[in-house]
Amino acid sequence: MRKRLATVIATSALAFAGGAVSPAQHVGSPDSAYAKSCGAGYVHAALSWGHKCLRAGQFCKVGNSEYRKYGFVCPSSGHLRRR
Repeated sequence: MRKRLATVIATSALAFAGGAVSPAQHVGSPDSAYAKSCGAGYVHAALSWGHKCLRAGQFCKVGNSEYRKYGFVCPSSGHLRRR
């Protein structure tokens, strides 16, 4: 019975220890990871609804002023346009 209890405790400790270590793997700012994932011709944007790679012609939220910070506007057509 003692051996069984010791095995359960050891297994539980190892399982929880692995979860506690994983957040330390994220090094650098969160923006740096997203910026690297945008391809050529795209602009990385940290918008209120998430990180996006923006490019002229993409669908957008009409009239949203957040695009201006990244050099775009979203006119009534619903497609991004460079300012």
